[in-house]
Parts: sequence; structure tokens; C-alpha cells
Amino acid sequence: MSIESSNINVQPHDDPTRSGLTLDSICCERGDRLLIQDLSLHIADGQGVRIEGPNGSGKTTLLRVIAGLSQQYDGQVRWNGEDIRQNASSLATECLYIGHLAGVKALLTPLENLSWWLSLHIPSAKPISQEVQLQALQSVGLDRFADTPCHQLSAGQQRRIALARLYLSEHRLWVLDEPFTAIDAAGVVLLEQRIAEHLAQGGMAIVTTHQAMNIAGFTSHSLSVMSANGAIS
Repeated sequence: MSIESSNINVQPHDDPTRSGLTLDSICCERGDRLLIQDLSLHIADGQGVRIEGPNGSGKTTLLRVIAGLSQQYDGQVRWNGEDIRQNASSLATECLYIGHLAGVKALLTPLENLSWWLSLHIPSAKPISQEVQLQALQSVGLDRFADTPCHQLSAGQQRRIALARLYLSEHRLWVLDEPFTAIDAAGVVLLEQRIAEHLAQGGMAIVTTHQAMNIAGFTSHSLSVMSANGAIS
């Protein structure tokens, strides 16, 4: 792994109890090939990291590790000082992961999909009105399709349903895998603004993208493709 630029503390060993997300000497393999070697960094409130690198460098693998969706790694992922292997719920309740798949139910409408997602991730004591949900769909350009079954929508439109969750989320950490895919230029600007708002409110974000980002509080880390013997190629 090489670091392109960073103002983020990449020596997290000093204070294991610190608040936020800490990656401590993370190593990941796929088959016989080392993907990520000894990656350590710390992300605090108001900070974001853009993970970049060629296909096959381990970007999605790293995000799945961070989100607690993969246990195939060495090292530690700590959330507010706690190893997520020992206390998975500590991160799960505060992490929003949006991967390559949209994660929508084809027979439901976009509005129904948002309502279903909210029922799983937002406490019932904090109901979010249908009007607010429609505003979220409007923010991603889907308000005209709010009542259209998702199986009638394109893959790009279904992707936008997933991104509409960002306008409803109360999660402290956003983990986003290629969120700008299938989004037009205007949509990219709106999405960058929403991520910037999240950081300004004290949130954190980790994003993989091939696109340049211009968001205050973001830094970039570059992953390199490594051969089976650990050499960078």
C-alpha cells in the first residue's frame, strides 16, 4: 500500500481507546495473493477518506472489513476503542454501508423500499415522515418514480434509491463503495454536498471512487495491486 496524501493519523497504536474508527495493521489476502498489508489509520469525527486504486487492489475487500461484513483479515478494526470482532454491535448500529448492489426489493416501489429500510435502521421513536422520504428521493432525482415498482427501473435508478438513504441516515460512519457510479454530473455535485454536510455535522465517511473529490475534510489513500509474493505491481 502506498499513501498518496493524508492528514489523518496513521499511527493508531498510541491510544487504543480513542473515539472513532481505527484500523490497526490490517492485512487481507485473496487466495494466495496479498491484497492489503499492514494498513493502519485513524478516522475521527468530521473526517473522510477516499480509497483509490486499480481494480483488484482490494478496495471493496477493505470496505467490507471496515463495515464488519468480512472476518477474513488479520489485525484489528476498532470502533471507539472496541475491537469489532469482540463487539460487532458497537459499529453495526452506527455504520451505513452501501456496496455495489443496490439492496432494494424489486416488487416494492422506491418509497416502499425507503420505508422498509427505515424500519430496520431508524429507531421507531424517531419516525421519518413520508414527505421527508419523498424529499430524499427528489434529492436523487427519483421523485417522479416514487410509486413505480423497482423492477421497472434501471440499474442506475435502483442505485439512486440506495443513495437516497444518505438523506435519511443518522449513522455516524458512512462506508460507500463507488457511490458515484451511474450518477450524472448534477447528481455527483448533490452527492458531494450531502457527504460534506455529513462531515460538517461530525460524521465520518470512507469512499471508494475513481473520481476526483473536492470535499473539505477528505484525504486520499491509494492501494496498489500486489503479487502473490507481496511485491507491488
